[in-house]
Amino acid sequence: MDEVTISEEDRRQLGLWAADCVERALPLFEAKAPADPRPREAIEGIRAFVREGKRTAKLRSLAWAAHAAAREVDDPAATAAARAACHAAATPYIHPLATPHQSKHVLGPAVYEAFARELAAGDDTDAAAEEIRWAIEHAPPEVRALLRRMPARNPGRSRLDTLYYELDTALRR
Repeated sequence: MDEVTISEEDRRQLGLWAADCVERALPLFEAKAPADPRPREAIEGIRAFVREGKRTAKLRSLAWAAHAAAREVDDPAATAAARAACHAAATPYIHPLATPHQSKHVLGPAVYEAFARELAAGDDTDAAAEEIRWAIEHAPPEVRALLRRMPARNPGRSRLDTLYYELDTALRR
């Protein structure tokens, strides 16, 4: 299996972009579970990583806690927003493997954020398209370059697959 080079700067820029994307959807979770801080704490954790550059066990725990919050909330948009936070907090742990699975880790925070917005808008695909555009416009060069070192995604069949494909394709341009 081919490997890609992932620098610490790549990880920091990916984490920053992921946090910026996901923060746009956190209110969707917080409106449904106002007493549950786990997704917000995951974003705070990734921002701490960006500042300090250390992958810690605490950051991994924050990612898993956001994942648990996604399972526990009873609202599809809130679930997607919490999953976005989980993906964002996990970005520093991306493996240097040139696989579509690893590209999913790069794109996951923005894709789940866009999906959360779409669900909150009553399955209005324009809401997701707007968020995908935002993610594209705000993606730093390091994220684009990292993604280009990995295999391109296929269109797939599900709505999430479509969003992954659209974002992947656009960021490679």
